[in-house]
Amino acid sequence: MQAGALADSDANAVGGLLSDPVAERVFVDRPPGVACDWCVEVAYKPGVTDNAGQTASLTLDRAADAGFLPTIGPFAVRTARRYYISGPLRETDIQRVADQLLANALVQQLTITAGSASLPAPGDTPLPAESPVVTPWVEVPLPDDDAALLALSRTGVLALNLAEMRVIRDHFAQTDRQDARRTIGLPAWPTDVELEALAQTWSEHCKHKIFNAKIHYREGAEETVIDGLFPTYIKGSTRAIAAERDWLVSVFDDNAGVIRWSDDYHAVFKVETHNAPSALDPYGGALTGIVGVNRDPAATGLGAKLVFNTDVFCLARPSWSAPLP
Repeated sequence: MQAGALADSDANAVGGLLSDPVAERVFVDRPPGVACDWCVEVAYKPGVTDNAGQTASLTLDRAADAGFLPTIGPFAVRTARRYYISGPLRETDIQRVADQLLANALVQQLTITAGSASLPAPGDTPLPAESPVVTPWVEVPLPDDDAALLALSRTGVLALNLAEMRVIRDHFAQTDRQDARRTIGLPAWPTDVELEALAQTWSEHCKHKIFNAKIHYREGAEETVIDGLFPTYIKGSTRAIAAERDWLVSVFDDNAGVIRWSDDYHAVFKVETHNAPSALDPYGGALTGIVGVNRDPAATGLGAKLVFNTDVFCLARPSWSAPLP
């Protein structure tokens, strides 16, 4: 937390909001006491997106606005993970373990300190008296009013349009479906997790709705219907070429494309398109593209052996002054 921003009573309230009292303990102003020989702390480097910290900051800001915290934000939260290690290990051994197994030096930084055997035993600091009640889900009833549906999409950052929100609402509004959900212990309406999962699956990033959508192109009095830019001009042209090329082994059917390299080997290649900067920071900075292009070849077929990465980063020409295509 931001140093000096909270009184002790506020800090206890914050601990209650950020913890699960069923599985976690809260310690204020000091780490839990654990007898060990070495303590390794791993945290994100400055400038690298700390998603857990950002989520915690947003949670506390909203909790303060709603009156659950006496202190008003904005709050700043930074997260780290600590490893307590015991055994006859030298500092050089711990450094090697930390560098090679516990942290990614590209985006994380390490702090290594000697043992903490003098700290009090864990569990001697009680949980805040008023910890939030843990519920398995939050039911989200979907309203009949179109304006309310769009407001729900907007405030929940679902990025779903009215037609999509109506489809979800109508699906969950069916009486037989609600009855079936209740028989397996689910609420009639979708939970917050289900709604988030639908929004993520239907997102532009995953579904490429605009790229796949039908386009009605008009020029004068003539109209042409294009059944999606991606299926027509990228998939369509590639499949037309593939019909005349025996070295195209798999295109658009697996995690990455496969071509026949030789009698003994196939070559697998993958590219991804990611806006940088984008509306939402990718996890761990700008690594989502390179993670994807390594993950997909490794999962193609029985798993390809990764050999090299290309380094391609496309930006608009800053000096461009002509009309954009």
